[in-house]
Amino acid sequence: MEKQRGKGHRLLLMPSPLQGHITPLLQLAQILFSNGFSITIIHTFFNSPNSSTYPHFSFHPINDFLSDAEASTSDPIHLTDLINTRCKQPLQESLSTLLSHNHDDDEDSIACFISDAALHFTQDVCDGFNLPRLVLRTGGASSFVVFASFPLLRQKGYLPVQESRLEEPVVELPPLKVKDLPKMESRDPEAFYKLVCRFVDECKASSGVIWNSFEELESSALAKLREVLSIPIYPIGPFHKHFPAGSTSSSLLTPDKSCISWLDRQDHHSVVYVSFGSMAAISEAEFLEIAWGLANSNQPFLWVIRPGLVRGSEWLESLPCGFLENLEGRGCIVKWAPQEQVLSHSALGAFWTHNGWNSTLESICEGVPMICSPCFADQKVNAKYVSDVWRVGVQLQNKLERGEIERTIRKLMVGNKGDEIRHNTLHLKEKANLCLKNGGSSYRFLDSLVSDILSLESSTSRTH
Repeated sequence: MEKQRGKGHRLLLMPSPLQGHITPLLQLAQILFSNGFSITIIHTFFNSPNSSTYPHFSFHPINDFLSDAEASTSDPIHLTDLINTRCKQPLQESLSTLLSHNHDDDEDSIACFISDAALHFTQDVCDGFNLPRLVLRTGGASSFVVFASFPLLRQKGYLPVQESRLEEPVVELPPLKVKDLPKMESRDPEAFYKLVCRFVDECKASSGVIWNSFEELESSALAKLREVLSIPIYPIGPFHKHFPAGSTSSSLLTPDKSCISWLDRQDHHSVVYVSFGSMAAISEAEFLEIAWGLANSNQPFLWVIRPGLVRGSEWLESLPCGFLENLEGRGCIVKWAPQEQVLSHSALGAFWTHNGWNSTLESICEGVPMICSPCFADQKVNAKYVSDVWRVGVQLQNKLERGEIERTIRKLMVGNKGDEIRHNTLHLKEKANLCLKNGGSSYRFLDSLVSDILSLESSTSRTH
């Protein structure tokens, strides 16, 4: 594939301002930059990415008109709704400025706009400029099949989820049960349903959808989406494996790299890495159950406890006095970790995760078995596929309870079940590596994406 085909052409990209969305969008921008395209990142003032990390990109902030109280990820659905409403005019003004220079001799021509699927308002804005829009879906294809089925799920009575039906199978979407359906609390009980339906509709109106996934992992879901969406889809992931480990960083939190030297002192495949992502929150009681479950498992553990993880606590004050000291070096606690580096470390034996898509994919790529504790949104679907379809992990059943935690860790780390899961993870890891090589599925889809972006530009006569 000719690596500089995009030369002379500029792409405009806009992320949703949440950590799990910013990271893959900037990775995608880097992939497209490597193919010769110039890159402009349009972003909100809230959670703006660090431009100094990407000196080869242009960064163009727009006003999000969020008050201090509104600029919070505590209710991500409400935050996304606000951005979809308030950023429309600022984006129109920004595009008007950027496109006014589009035919200057010394400027790269703007080929298209790529936005996070959650920013559905961008389709209408792009249509107003006759500017092609591609969508980046930062989650997996399997969960998107569920999102695209929301109207059907409501019609069949599965939504809203009822406590009395949690163990019922969702006949239309095997192997899911009602308890595996995406759910997200917001101040408006209908807000999540409305947002999902709207972003699915606006994906269908776009020129194509880019996925941070690969054909061999989600072939059946991708085939279904080709039918449902009737537009081109480009599974070109895993994004982070397009580059050397650790060469791209877009974390809003500063990772504590001291944990790597701690890992260096641990036995091969012995460590349980625990991280519930950038948004999950747990109670003090749940926090203590996790602590004692880890301690009682007798496995070394690296535990990410970011400030704000435990409701009502600053950081570690809920830990029993002397907890870490009594472990005699068997536990390491940090506020944030360099996750790609951690997962690729030879000491890693398991990853206890919330199953956000980025974490799930990174674990698969490094062949690390998972313990699944999904919290909300697509995480429940991802966890079900990890445990029941790909069979590369186990779900922590029921509530967080120290005995259950200890048993689950032991089952994965020392039992026959763990050996079978490790075999499956290494098989998928190999597929993830092969798909990016010359002739692999993601390599071919990236080639198609670059060709189609250039075709979109040449076939679109713009009126500004």
